[in-house]
Amino acid sequence: MQSEIIKHLSKYLKVPNDLEEVLIECALIKQFSKNTLLLKEGQVSNECYFIFKGCIRCYFYEDGEEITTGFFTESQAVTPTNYGKNSPSKLFYECLEDTIASVGTPNLETELYSKYPQLEAFTRKLYDILISNYQVELLDFKHASPEQRYLKLLETRPDLFQRVPLNQIASYLGIKPESLSRIRKRLHLKSKNN
Repeated sequence: MQSEIIKHLSKYLKVPNDLEEVLIECALIKQFSKNTLLLKEGQVSNECYFIFKGCIRCYFYEDGEEITTGFFTESQAVTPTNYGKNSPSKLFYECLEDTIASVGTPNLETELYSKYPQLEAFTRKLYDILISNYQVELLDFKHASPEQRYLKLLETRPDLFQRVPLNQIASYLGIKPESLSRIRKRLHLKSKNN
C-alpha cells in the first residue's frame, strides 16, 4: 500500500530513490470506520491523511445547512486548512466509507525534515504545484454554470455518483438537490433525443 504514496507523488514530481524508501518506511497506516469524524469544527488538527481506500468529505455549516467543500478518495491527500497551526478548524472531515489511510502529524514531519532535509525541499515543491493546480480548478469552478460544474464532475470523478449521496454532490456544486435533479433530467432527455 505504501507504494501508492509514491505513485501519487510521482504524478507531480519525480520522487528521488532515497526519499522513496523514507516515505514507505515512515508511513503510519490506520483504518477508520464509515461515519468517523476525523475533525470537527472547533478542534485543532494534528493529522493529515493519504487515502488508500475510502472516501472523506469536507463540509461546514451555514445557517444550519451543511455545505460540502470537497470529496477525497483513493490516492488523494487530505490536509485540513488548520493542520499543524494550533488554531480551531472551521470545517468537518468525515469518512463516508470505511477508510484506510496513511496518517501524518506535525511532529513526524519535523522529525523527518530534520533527518532528511531533501524531503522538506521536495514537499515545498509539491505544495507549490498542488496549490497552483487548486487555484486553476477553483477559478474554473467559480466561472462555470451549475450544469457545467455537474458535467465536469461527471467527467473527472464519475465514481462519486456511486459513492456519495446526491444531496451532498448538489451542495458541493453549490446548488439545491432539486436543481441537480432538474439538470440531470434535462441532460438525460437531451441525450435520448440525440
